[in-house]
Amino acid sequence: MPSLLKTVFFVLLLAALLLSSCAPAPLPPRGGAAQTADPIADLLDDAITTSEDGAPLEAMGYSVQVGAFTSVDNAVRLERLLNGKGIDAYYFRHESGLYKVRFGNHKTYRLARTEAEGLRSQGMIDDYFIVIPEDYAAARLGRGRRGDLRAELVETARRFIGVPYRWGGTDRDAGFDCSGLTMVCYRLNGLNLPRVSGSQFQAGTPVAKDRLRQGDLIFFATAGGRKVSHVGLYIGEGKFIHAPRTGKTVRIADLSTPFFARAYLGGRSYL
Repeated sequence: MPSLLKTVFFVLLLAALLLSSCAPAPLPPRGGAAQTADPIADLLDDAITTSEDGAPLEAMGYSVQVGAFTSVDNAVRLERLLNGKGIDAYYFRHESGLYKVRFGNHKTYRLARTEAEGLRSQGMIDDYFIVIPEDYAAARLGRGRRGDLRAELVETARRFIGVPYRWGGTDRDAGFDCSGLTMVCYRLNGLNLPRVSGSQFQAGTPVAKDRLRQGDLIFFATAGGRKVSHVGLYIGEGKFIHAPRTGKTVRIADLSTPFFARAYLGGRSYL
C-alpha cells in the first residue's frame, strides 16, 4: 500500500507541474535573418488542432505570407513565379486593399519557416510573415459560432468584387479561375478547400437549393451536360459572388438568372 500511495503522489505532482507551465505562446515574428536556433519554433511545433465539429475540410496549418502590392499584376507575377517552382501559392486582396500572396500548408512552424528562408536565400521573396493556425477565423470563432464564419467567408469574397481576377493557373477547362476564388476565400479563413471546382463539388455536403446559406458553394454546368465547370460563393437572397473567367471582374450574380438557373447543378456546404 505505501508503494501505491507513493505512485499516486508522483502522478499528481507531475500533473500539477504540467498545468502550471501552460502559458500562452507568443506569436511568431516576421521573417528576419536566419538563426541557428529558433525558440519560437520549439514553442509552436505542436500538432494542429482540427475543428471540434468534425467539418469535412481539414484545418489550414502554418502558411507563409509575402508581399504588399498596390497592383494585382505584381501579386499575380509572384504567384506564378512560385507556382512555377511547384509551390502551392495564391494571391488575395487584403482588407487593407493591398494584394498579398500566401503559400504552404505545413504541420509545424519550423517547416514553414524553413521553406520561407530557402526561398528568400534564392532571392524569390523578401520579408515574410508566418500565419499560424490560431490566426484563422475558423479557429478563432470555433464551434457554436459557425454563422459568423459564414459571414467571414462572404466578407472575404466581397473584397474581390470589381477586381479583374487573373488567376495564375492554366487549367481553365476545370473551372480553375472561378474555383481559385472560392478556394482562396476558404483557405484565408482556415479551411483547406481543394483547388478545382470538381473536387470542391465532391468534398462538400449536398444542400437543397431552398436551404442554401451564406458561405455555401453553388455549382454549375455552364457548358451543358452534368459536368461541373463553374462555381460561386452563395451570399444569401438568391445571390452569389463569382469570377466569370480570367480578365473579367469578380461580381455578384443572381441565381434566378435564366442562364444560371438552367446550368445549376447543386449546392454544397463545408461547415
